[in-house]
Amino acid sequence: MSRVQANLLLVLIALIWGSAFVAQSHGMADIGPMAFTGVRFLIGALVVAPLAWREWQGLQRQARPLQPVDGLKIGGLGCLLLLGAAMQQIGIVSTTVTNAGFLTALYVPLVPVLGWLLLRQLPHWSVWPGALACLVGAFLLSGAHTLQVSLGDSWIIASAMPWALHVLLVGRVADRMNAPFLVACGQFVVCGLLALAWALLFEPLSWAGLQAAALPIAYTGVLSVGVAFTAQVVAQRYAHAADAAIILSSETLFAALFGYLLMGDRLGEAGLLGCGLILASMLAIQLLPLLRTRKPVFISENP
Repeated sequence: MSRVQANLLLVLIALIWGSAFVAQSHGMADIGPMAFTGVRFLIGALVVAPLAWREWQGLQRQARPLQPVDGLKIGGLGCLLLLGAAMQQIGIVSTTVTNAGFLTALYVPLVPVLGWLLLRQLPHWSVWPGALACLVGAFLLSGAHTLQVSLGDSWIIASAMPWALHVLLVGRVADRMNAPFLVACGQFVVCGLLALAWALLFEPLSWAGLQAAALPIAYTGVLSVGVAFTAQVVAQRYAHAADAAIILSSETLFAALFGYLLMGDRLGEAGLLGCGLILASMLAIQLLPLLRTRKPVFISENP
């Protein structure tokens, strides 16, 4: 795969993730948030299962079977995924698609901060002003300046922590196990089963409701979970880091675009400023560390 092809694939991933917020919002009309989360992640696991099975067979042939501790790590990632996805889904019930898209992106500045706190990975200086800009942006976007913070916005903001922890740890686990598809499929299964168990116990769940929400569930399960998460692993093997940062951050813009076109979302001046601050801080945190100071070259005038 060429770099151009990888970049185009990343655009598709950002498009899928941005548009999925609309499907997630529509799905809440017929079933509860945990039921929606559980079914779509189990569908995503089925999509990745053939790749995971091939990876499993490869590990067996290489005499490198997974250990019990690997299962615990995958289970932990699945729990983080459940927390992030569930809080996001609950928040979408009572907020706009645009707000959900931008506020979810608050995990971006949290990742390097948590890397410094938990793994002693010193972040680039741009993290600190970027994190502050993200918080101010979330403040403006959520309507907190009017002292009327939406409950849905609060759930979305809270989901940033498990999303950030998941992003911080999933790469390390997949690299150490050398089994990215098994990790992906396993965490989807854990997330899906736990969410569905909660829904069976505490949410009204019926076959009629699942049928009515079938299209949003299928779209988010197959494309957002199964295809997009898996394609990200493939694309970022070939794409330049700067390209990936810019393109995947555009998920927030796609969410706003689809919210505008399909849901009638509209933002005031404060909301637009908040979106701009969040997007600018995300790009700055990702791109500024990639810049390198070029040393001047002095040419002697002596013959």
